[in-house]
Amino acid sequence: MQRLLLDLAERSAWTGAQAALGLAVVELADVPVWWAAPVALVLASAKSWVAGRLVGRAGTASTLPATKDPATPPMGA
Repeated sequence: MQRLLLDLAERSAWTGAQAALGLAVVELADVPVWWAAPVALVLASAKSWVAGRLVGRAGTASTLPATKDPATPPMGA
């Protein structure tokens, strides 16, 4: 249960950060606010790519270490 809550918190934090950054980018670029959604999607893709290769467990978009990632099978399974 703790791993699930940690995963939920991670996903919520990243979603909020990507949305806020998307809004900040469109405000700074002085373009219509509807551009925030595509910018946030690009940020999400970039985060997933980086997380899957450098930080988290390979094959997932998690930035959690493998021991905390709910997608990691339990030991002995």
